[in-house]
Amino acid sequence: MKINEVEALCGITKKNIRFYEEKGLVSPGRNSENGYRDYGEAEVAVLRRIKLLRKLGVPIEEIRRMCEGTQTVADGLRRHLVTLERERRNLEEALRLCEMLRDREIPLAELDAESILQEIEALERSGTAFHDQRKRDVRTRYAEPIAIAAGFVVLMAAMIGLVVWGALTEPENMPPALLVAAIAAVPGLIIVGILYALMLRIREIGKGEIEDAKRY
Repeated sequence: MKINEVEALCGITKKNIRFYEEKGLVSPGRNSENGYRDYGEAEVAVLRRIKLLRKLGVPIEEIRRMCEGTQTVADGLRRHLVTLERERRNLEEALRLCEMLRDREIPLAELDAESILQEIEALERSGTAFHDQRKRDVRTRYAEPIAIAAGFVVLMAAMIGLVVWGALTEPENMPPALLVAAIAAVPGLIIVGILYALMLRIREIGKGEIEDAKRY
C-alpha cells in the first residue's frame, strides 16, 4: 500500500505517519522496483494501535517501549494512569477556584487577586500544578522560522550587494554584464525560495498541523 491509502485507512495524516516512522514506531518496507515505502496490513494495525494510545494521551516514549516489547500495554498504562490522576487533581483544584470566583459575581476591579494567588502558591508548594495559558505562545512558534529565514535573506542580499558593489567600483575587472546579472540572480532566486518556504511554514503553524503528532 502507498502512504495515501494508509492515510485513508487509518485516519492519520501523512505528516504523522512519517513522524512515527522517524520515531521508529513503524517500519514499512521498500518497493524493490521504485524504492517507495510499501505498507502492509501489519503497519496499518500498528498505526491504529498508536492512534488509539495517542488519543488516550500516552507519551511517545511509552508507546516506543510497547512497540519494542520491553514493556506491556499494562505497564505503560499504569504509569500513564499516575500522570492522569495527578492531572485530574490539578484540574479539580483549578475548577474549584474558578467556581469560587464565578459564585462571587464581582467585577474584575473588585477581585482580590493577591489572596487567591497566595492560595495558588500554597497549593503549588504542596504539589499542585497550575498552568499559565499556553506558555508556548503562538508568537514563539512563529519566531524561529521567521528568524532563520531573515538570516538567510540578509546573507543572500549581502551577496547581491557585494556583486553590485564590485561591478560599480571595478567595472574593468568584472566579467560581462550579462554574467554579472546571472551571478546576482542566483541569491535572488534563493531569497524567493526562502520566502516561499517561510510562507508554507507559517501556513502550517496557522492551521495547527505542527501539533498533529501530539494529538494523534
